[in-house]
Amino acid sequence: MQGMICCKFGSELNNEDRFHRRDILQSVGAAVGMDLIARSSAFIEVANAADLIQRRQRSDFQSKIKLTLYDAIKANPDIIPSLLTLALNDAITYDKATKTGGPNGSIRFSSEISRPENKGHDAALNLLEESKKVIDSDSKGGPISYADLIQFAAQSAVKSTFIASAISKCGGNVEKGTLLYSAYGSNGQWGQFDRIFGRSDAQEPDPEGRVPQWDKASVQEMKDKFKAVGLGPRQLAVMSAFLGPDQAATETLLASDPEVLPWIQKYQRSRETVSRTDYEASICSLLKFIKDLHNIYG
Repeated sequence: MQGMICCKFGSELNNEDRFHRRDILQSVGAAVGMDLIARSSAFIEVANAADLIQRRQRSDFQSKIKLTLYDAIKANPDIIPSLLTLALNDAITYDKATKTGGPNGSIRFSSEISRPENKGHDAALNLLEESKKVIDSDSKGGPISYADLIQFAAQSAVKSTFIASAISKCGGNVEKGTLLYSAYGSNGQWGQFDRIFGRSDAQEPDPEGRVPQWDKASVQEMKDKFKAVGLGPRQLAVMSAFLGPDQAATETLLASDPEVLPWIQKYQRSRETVSRTDYEASICSLLKFIKDLHNIYG
């Protein structure tokens, strides 16, 4: 009988002991879990704060880029056509078959900028080099690449022509013209363009023979080149200002082609309106496209 009592007593003791140990383990587990959650929350808060700081710095840096380029272009408006051609010629070296070339800043190399298709654009490159010094002096995250700078310069050049057109439509009144552009212009469209940022520069010139001499090329040669990078007659019409210093003369040539003519007429009509919506939206989209050729075709 005593043996039975002792055995029962021991069993109850073991059950009680197990109960207490289970409670302790559960409590410890809960405490550890709460600590992990707290640590995780703190980590997320720190990560979010770091992300916000990085975004703010990126936004501030882009604002500095745009302001510097705006001032440089405003002081040298005659250089706008060269800036546009420079951006196009740097990008349109892209070859889908080999996945080489493209908007990679290679046009900065003397052996590339001196090619026949880039003749006369040295001054535009020099302007960008001077602007780069100003931009880099205020950078907290390293220098801007030429790949980004050249395309941002094209954006600033295009935007300056849009604003100038709005001012002209307001009889030369700068305040009214700027307000008109803010109301009807393509400010919102540029947000997509700004997201493509932070690309590296090429370390050598792109291969020769990939860019036509636009002032000597036939319309068919232009169409063929645009087609090679995924663009058609419509985009060729939009880019008329990028193909030489005299946009009117370029459009007269392009209008001789029945495939390009309807688009030339469409965008000429759009430029004559107050809002210029079709033309501005198309050129914004196209600038984003050529800036992102690497990612589009991979």
